Amino acid sequence: MNGRDGGKPAEPGSPSAPLVVVARIKSALRIVQADAHARRLGLRPGLTLADARARVPHLALADEDQAADLALRDHIADWCDRYTPLVGVDGEDGLQLDITGCAHLFGGEAELRDDLMARLAGQGFTVLSAVADTPDAARAVARHGRGGLVPSGTEREAVRPLPVAALDLEGQKLRALIRAGLTTIGDLASRPRAPLAARFGADLVDRLARTLGEAVHPISPRRPVPELLATRRFAEPIALMDTVLATLRGLAQELDAMLAQRGAGGRRFEASLYRADGAIRRIRIETGRPLRDAAIVIRLLSERIAALADPIDPGFGFDMIRLDVLAAETMTTVQSGLDGRQHDAESLADLIDRLSVRYGQARVLRFTREDSHVPERMARLVPAIAPEGRPDRAGGTWLQGQAGDPPAQPFCLFDPPQPIETLAEVPDGPPLRFLWRRVLHEIAAAEGPERIAPEWWRGAEGALTRDYFRVEDRNGHRFWLFREGLYAVEIKHPRWFLHGLFA
Repeated sequence: MNGRDGGKPAEPGSPSAPLVVVARIKSALRIVQADAHARRLGLRPGLTLADARARVPHLALADEDQAADLALRDHIADWCDRYTPLVGVDGEDGLQLDITGCAHLFGGEAELRDDLMARLAGQGFTVLSAVADTPDAARAVARHGRGGLVPSGTEREAVRPLPVAALDLEGQKLRALIRAGLTTIGDLASRPRAPLAARFGADLVDRLARTLGEAVHPISPRRPVPELLATRRFAEPIALMDTVLATLRGLAQELDAMLAQRGAGGRRFEASLYRADGAIRRIRIETGRPLRDAAIVIRLLSERIAALADPIDPGFGFDMIRLDVLAAETMTTVQSGLDGRQHDAESLADLIDRLSVRYGQARVLRFTREDSHVPERMARLVPAIAPEGRPDRAGGTWLQGQAGDPPAQPFCLFDPPQPIETLAEVPDGPPLRFLWRRVLHEIAAAEGPERIAPEWWRGAEGALTRDYFRVEDRNGHRFWLFREGLYAVEIKHPRWFLHGLFA
């Protein structure tokens, strides 16, 4: 077989050699993808490499790398966010975009499609695309037809000439249709649906209805759909961070007005910077309370950008910037009290937001109450930016003592409890003295015991009952001690521990 120039055969790996991607399938190397030159020469996916070389001796070969292919598909899907936030995946090599309500921003559906294809072609991709009222009709026309724009209401006529393979059926069912002489979608559309469902299954009828435009199967977006968004496009890419921040400030002001109309505030914001070469950089922030003040949003975004381990590289510049509200909550206006405490609470919340954005939520923590009577399980650390309520588990309320009473439990707990040596008058009584960290403490007063049984529902085998005592030594230091195990009932020699210190 001669090369493209019609002269001597093309050398393997030369630009004129047809390119095929191969993978081992059923103990044989088979073609899984082929470029346009190879397809013109009759080399199709599924053909064994041996047969392909018998037809075309000089081939350029590449091994299939599914992980790299999927990563590239996901990268293109992220890039397509510039057209609509509703981007879904269609197999390993396809994407579906719901452009409802977005096309007018580009001058219409045809203009949006032309812009998308031109930009991807500039990045070196060959794209087949179609626009239709339903995703299944667009998919069929793009993959098995000539692509293009299907006028609204003409899906049925557009897909009738297409092969039944456009329904994306599994192989056995597809072969059964072809053996029955039903080779095109038009052949199926002209027949009663009930016999088709009885012979080939209800799934065939459902796919047929969706492809004909009679039913709609919504796209499943691969990323969270923002509740609100604001976008700015540029005729010429911008590269200065000051301009980027100024643009984000304008977008934040637009979102401020939108949120105010809803009486809501944003809890999660995401800024997306679309570079001219297709790269995308996303910066996300989360707040501890509903927020819509543009100045505060920009301050938090600036903090996040300054704290990035990988600084933002504008490259050849950003040609589009978008700011999304990923989560919003009802926001009520609270009047500040005369004592100024409401202002203090807002200042604290603002500080928590700034620290969480700069250092990460995992480094700014607070305690929350847990429903447990075991001291070390009564509280847990959660991000300070998290809301007070927990949707997965119901937290308890903090114990409140009477005014003037000493605290029932210390604020300082040891984890794990510190073992101590004690001397007691009776096995079940409080200790007379105890040795901790080589220091002997003589007990002047003791209160207790407070018995805490193990939580049997946790299934902790070998857990023992605890008897807690509040004690004070002769120097006025107060300690929280417990004896683990009931004498002669659970254990022969109970052990003593120091669990906390009172102020």
